[in-house]
Amino acid sequence: MQQRDAVTGYLFIAPQVLGILAFVIVPLALVVYFSFHEWNVLAGTFTFVGAENFERFLTDKNIAPVMQSTAVFSISLVIANITLALLLAVLLNRTMRGVTFFRTLFFSPVVVSLVAWTIVWGFLFQDNGGINGMLQVIGIEGPNWLREGPTAMASVVIVQVFKNVGLNMVLFLAALQGVPQELQEAARVDGANPRTVFRYITIPMISPTILLTFIITIVGSLQVFAQIAVLTQGGPGISTTVLIYYLFQQAFLFGQFGYGSVLSLVLFIIVLILTIVQWQLRKKWVFYEN
Repeated sequence: MQQRDAVTGYLFIAPQVLGILAFVIVPLALVVYFSFHEWNVLAGTFTFVGAENFERFLTDKNIAPVMQSTAVFSISLVIANITLALLLAVLLNRTMRGVTFFRTLFFSPVVVSLVAWTIVWGFLFQDNGGINGMLQVIGIEGPNWLREGPTAMASVVIVQVFKNVGLNMVLFLAALQGVPQELQEAARVDGANPRTVFRYITIPMISPTILLTFIITIVGSLQVFAQIAVLTQGGPGISTTVLIYYLFQQAFLFGQFGYGSVLSLVLFIIVLILTIVQWQLRKKWVFYEN
């Protein structure tokens, strides 16, 4: 019976294990293998080059601005997304007329096609688009959003924030509804104002969800591709070229699959380090880890 139970358990986990092997472990091993080679698809050559691709990464003059753009985009996106999502969740965590409509409204972009969403915003951000048209109504001359460095980066961040803020809002909303009302009422009886209650009771109680949303949002910010490809193509110049888009350019536009593999390894290491750091920091501010 013990052997039968063990076999049953292995059968249940087998699909997940096979999926991880096929779509995570094997591709990662192949990326490491390709990073030591240069693969020219057009010429049909596959040459071992040793550490040449890694040396190219260390001497690539575009890496510094690409990393800077990646950091600016990720930090801006995480701060704006988490802040707005938490604010919306607090505002909608109450019983009032129309609250269901607003919850649906803010969540609806999550289920909209990413490319369609980005194309619509691309039209709005045109020099003669809807946003500048609204600004002209109040006497403001809007910039050419997608053709100037700072505004191009801001535009991509705005598009991504509005696309996914609803998901984090729902997560925060679920967490807020799980905060015991007794704790909040006891704090109010003791004379705590709403700000104090939110800071010292609500935030600690929803800290596991905050950790989850931070991890999801940071990892997602490092994987944003379609918005940049549709809106700016990495421009103007390379001001909006983040690491994953630079990887795409090198591997699939220029055919440098070996160097693209190195860039993908760098991206993997960055995501891994950030996730580990956040997971370790949970011991200091996630309440159930103390």
